[in-house]
Amino acid sequence: MTGRRLCALLTFLPVLLSAAFAGPGQRDLVVWGVNLGPDSKGDQAVIREFGKRHPDINVRVLTMGAGGMDPQKLMTAIVGNVAPDVILQDRFTLSDWASRNAFRPLDDLIARDKGKDPLCPTPEQYYPATWAEASYGGKVYGIPSGADDRILYYNKALFAKHADDLRKAGLDPNRPPKTWSQLLAYGKALTEFNPDGSLKVAGFMPNYGNSWLYMYAFQTDASFMSADGKTCTLDSDYSEEALKFMVDGYDQIGGYERAKAFESGFLQRQNDPFMTGKVAMKIDGNWILDDMSRFHPEIEVGVSEPPVPDDRYELKGHYSKDKDRFVSWIGGFSYGIPKGARNIEDAWTFIKFETSVEGRVLAAKEQKEWDRYLGRSYIPSLAANIEANKIIFEKFKPADAKFAAAIKLHIDMMPVGRIRPATFVGQLLWDNQVRAFEAAAYHKAKIRDALLTSQAIVQKALDDFYSRAKYPVIDLGKVVWIGIAVGLVVLAVIVVWLMRLKLGRLARHEAKWAYLFISPWIVGFLIFTIGPMVASLFFSFTRYDVLNEARFVGLKNFADMGGSDKTMILKSLQNSVYLAAIGVPLSLFTGLAIALLLNTASRGIRIYRTIFYLPAIVPGVASAVLWSWVLTPDPNKGLVNAGWAQTITPWLGASPPAWLNSASWSKDALILMGMWGAGSGMILWLAGLKGVPNTLYEAASIDGANPKQQFWSVTFPMLSPVIFFNTVMGFIGAMQEFDRVYIMRPPSDGSVGPDDSLLTPVFHLFTNGFKYFNMGYASAIAWLIFTIIVILTFGQFKLAPRWVHYEADK
Repeated sequence: MTGRRLCALLTFLPVLLSAAFAGPGQRDLVVWGVNLGPDSKGDQAVIREFGKRHPDINVRVLTMGAGGMDPQKLMTAIVGNVAPDVILQDRFTLSDWASRNAFRPLDDLIARDKGKDPLCPTPEQYYPATWAEASYGGKVYGIPSGADDRILYYNKALFAKHADDLRKAGLDPNRPPKTWSQLLAYGKALTEFNPDGSLKVAGFMPNYGNSWLYMYAFQTDASFMSADGKTCTLDSDYSEEALKFMVDGYDQIGGYERAKAFESGFLQRQNDPFMTGKVAMKIDGNWILDDMSRFHPEIEVGVSEPPVPDDRYELKGHYSKDKDRFVSWIGGFSYGIPKGARNIEDAWTFIKFETSVEGRVLAAKEQKEWDRYLGRSYIPSLAANIEANKIIFEKFKPADAKFAAAIKLHIDMMPVGRIRPATFVGQLLWDNQVRAFEAAAYHKAKIRDALLTSQAIVQKALDDFYSRAKYPVIDLGKVVWIGIAVGLVVLAVIVVWLMRLKLGRLARHEAKWAYLFISPWIVGFLIFTIGPMVASLFFSFTRYDVLNEARFVGLKNFADMGGSDKTMILKSLQNSVYLAAIGVPLSLFTGLAIALLLNTASRGIRIYRTIFYLPAIVPGVASAVLWSWVLTPDPNKGLVNAGWAQTITPWLGASPPAWLNSASWSKDALILMGMWGAGSGMILWLAGLKGVPNTLYEAASIDGANPKQQFWSVTFPMLSPVIFFNTVMGFIGAMQEFDRVYIMRPPSDGSVGPDDSLLTPVFHLFTNGFKYFNMGYASAIAWLIFTIIVILTFGQFKLAPRWVHYEADK
């Protein structure tokens, strides 16, 4: 615990020093997650007003990026006992944090102030779905602030352009679709293709916008979890119906891979494809209206309730009101108090004002004034508070009728909105509904099989959580002291052994100073390398989430790798084997070929060597971002596919690949990038070539060897140590692939690349350790990777004497 807290103290030193900036007699209130950008003048105004009303409180706002899907900073702060007082947290993640006792329940504060403080929040003030999403286990862990839901947006200009096509299909160009079958029919009629078969205009892409399987499954009345929260019900007839609709929607426009390639050329904001006429319909949230009014106020946009399954729409008598036939999906953020917060009362006072009707209306007023000052239209954000939404719409609704209609529909859909299950496996469930969708959309698995596979992964996590009590708790404090004691004993044994060595006076004197000079490295190696490795080995036999006590589970983590997680482990290993088997030889060949070309004394050769070496000094992150652009599937934007379309397509008729958006080509994209960086190995190849004595080539020439024979009989044997070194390091690098995948993977927010085609063992380790906080299992994966690397390296060293030749060999 001491080491983790020291790390956290260093990480959040600015927070600890914030008191130095407070005024006399002020108390610091540290708030995380609030955006301080120009588009958040409203929230800034609320904070200023709060400061005026409470001059004894100094509000310190840090954006930190900790409120969304990147929880590492918050975890570190809580463990290091430097947690913020308030955090703006995605409501979807609250239940996960609450299950690990990382957030403070607010029920006692609500009960104390209810009826006494007019700003005290109560459930009836909020849309039921938003309050339920901020609750877990019967307790409230956050007070909802903003809210967003989804409706159908459609481009009326495209409807008018394709009016004849729509009428031929029996559709009305003057009204939007209301059912799934109508939505597919409209989408098919509105879709346009280029001569080469690629998409020119997409009528409708089920997952473009913000819908996912959740949206469509909610419309079939699917529930992803049982009522008691102990069983995952992802694999159901309802979910299957929803997923089939999504797959059908992509199949009718040429398949999911073609659609993803089309999406890769999309730009955002003023170049949003819906606004520029490349997408006719999409299901999306109210946030898109701001860019729409700012950059394309002339757009002929229409809105409608999200289309529902045909049988649901036709059961008019089954619903009390016509609008109840429709279903939306609500999300948003909440203000909560993390575990370890030092200033509970001030935090609660701040949350009450920030989330109140007064606070939300003040934010809307100030944001509108700011937008008017900049000369742009104001589109109000939606609140989770029912009264606040009503007042904001009445006072600040857009002057443009089409945008006002959109906001009004979003508000009307709030009562029929549904939420993602409030469960501690929420993030895991999210990731696996993405995996199920992609496996089905890419036709890598049948729909039911894809759902069943994903459900099994989530169910395993549920079963582990509810069976944790049967495993004994480990006192980590005692373990740490035992580890220190063992380390001191080992150190004492080494010191005694060194002292008993029979060395002369001069040798003993030199040894003493030698050990003194290398002691900083030795101490660092023991503390920062050996120490964490031993700790990782220990945690591999435990269930540990960092925030709570560790429980000893024996070999269960290792058994799970061959059991419940076998599919993911095998897929990650298969991807690494592909990268090693294909990528390493190609990189070796490319590096050697470049070195052979540059191993001359030609004029300007140093310039060429520098040029080829330049990729080696480009930072890995910058290189990955660069190649993400270069490999954009759209020939009009991606450099590689632009060349492909001009050369290969006219000759062979082969369309450019989708690269990172393709389950088949994504790994090849990494290999291509690796070949671009082969210049780093060129230095070793050149050194090896320079080390080959000319006398050997002269002797070979006298014996009548031609250049090809000289290469295989002289150059290759003399380069075998370099080949061996590069091969070993290449295989190790393939097993440890992480940074490029982390940067280059398409933002599907679930699977790692299309259908997990970029999943690697280290990335799987990272996901389990720092996304799901399953540190015990992540440690077990680390030791699996270590074992595989050791075995591969040992095997290469055993085979090396058969083909690697050194000058000292006889």
